[in-house]
Amino acid sequence: VQLQASGGGLVQPGGSLRLSCAASGSAFVTYDMAWYRQAPGKQRELVAKITSRGVPNYADFVQGRFTISRDFAKNTVYLQMSSLKPEDTAVYYCNAAFIIWGQGTLVTVSS
Repeated sequence: VQLQASGGGLVQPGGSLRLSCAASGSAFVTYDMAWYRQAPGKQRELVAKITSRGVPNYADFVQGRFTISRDFAKNTVYLQMSSLKPEDTAVYYCNAAFIIWGQGTLVTVSS
């Protein structure tokens, strides 16, 4: 499977963005999917994950602000981000089955 992430950009604090990750291949339906992020000078960290059955799980630092979802018909996983903070600035990466990575998409939260 190949992953193509999109939707990053510049947003003001308190704003919203939606990231998308389109996956190729029929195996998408069997994979747990996740979003990670890596801020400058920091390690990559898990943001949210969603099982093949659609059960989500979130890191504490995004709980209540971000929503992960998946559309099996479109082979796509989404990350809806709201109430964004400057500390959410990072390159966001899509991941499948915890071993397949897409290219990152940069999210910058700044006024």
